[in-house]
Amino acid sequence: MKTSLPLALLLAAALAATAAEIPASVDPAEIPNYRKLGPGLAVAGEPAPDALKKLGTMGFRTVISLRASSEGFGRDRVVVEEQGLRWVNVPVSPATFTARDAEAVAKVLDDPAAGPTFLYCASANRVGGVWAVYQAMKGKSLDEALAEGKKAGLRSQQMIEAVEKVIRTP
Repeated sequence: MKTSLPLALLLAAALAATAAEIPASVDPAEIPNYRKLGPGLAVAGEPAPDALKKLGTMGFRTVISLRASSEGFGRDRVVVEEQGLRWVNVPVSPATFTARDAEAVAKVLDDPAAGPTFLYCASANRVGGVWAVYQAMKGKSLDEALAEGKKAGLRSQQMIEAVEKVIRTP
């Protein structure tokens, strides 16, 4: 009996860890441009309403939206908070993007208690821009940071230029 209790506890811990893992992929119709960037981070475009309701059961604890209030994220916030998840909004656009925006996102991403985290905007373009600047903050070169940003969804020339400006501004 002595050996079965530790084994049972180990098995329970392993199952709990597996249950908390975020998905490697999802249906693109539910969450477009979804990419798992690490064990505790996924990025994407705007989730469909039904998918938004499942973020908690998918293992996320924190949701960061890069959408502006003019994009109507109020519904998203309510749905996220109803699941008991933490909601963070850092509105970003190519015209307004600053290092402060990236630092606000980095503060959440660097907080071990916040994860797993779901970071999204309308298409993942702004997500990729923020991710690129975050990578530069972690020591990557401009080219390396842009490559990482593109993996996360960075596409538009306007956002690429905004990222370059933020990275190059002391």
